[in-house]
Amino acid sequence: MDTISKDKIIENLKQVYDPEISINVYDLGLIYDIEIRDTEVTVTHTLTSAFCPEADLIVSDIRGAVYGVGGVTNVEVITTFDPPFSMDKVPEETRMLMGW
Repeated sequence: MDTISKDKIIENLKQVYDPEISINVYDLGLIYDIEIRDTEVTVTHTLTSAFCPEADLIVSDIRGAVYGVGGVTNVEVITTFDPPFSMDKVPEETRMLMGW
């Protein structure tokens, strides 16, 4: 059995975009943790707002991105608001690209 690559998970998560901001969830700082246990992966993330109208779509896209990594048999996506999202969580490189 091949080891599941965290780098491949991150690569796939960079294809999941927040539809309101058009930046991927990883570079936006919305992914808080990726835990790999054998063939099971848990992703803990937040949203830009607790009232995000696209929350279900984003969670579904995160799940699909992780399932897209070879060897993954189960994905748990945990949405948290602790700590809440803030612009301080956006990496400096991403802020610069956005002109923030």
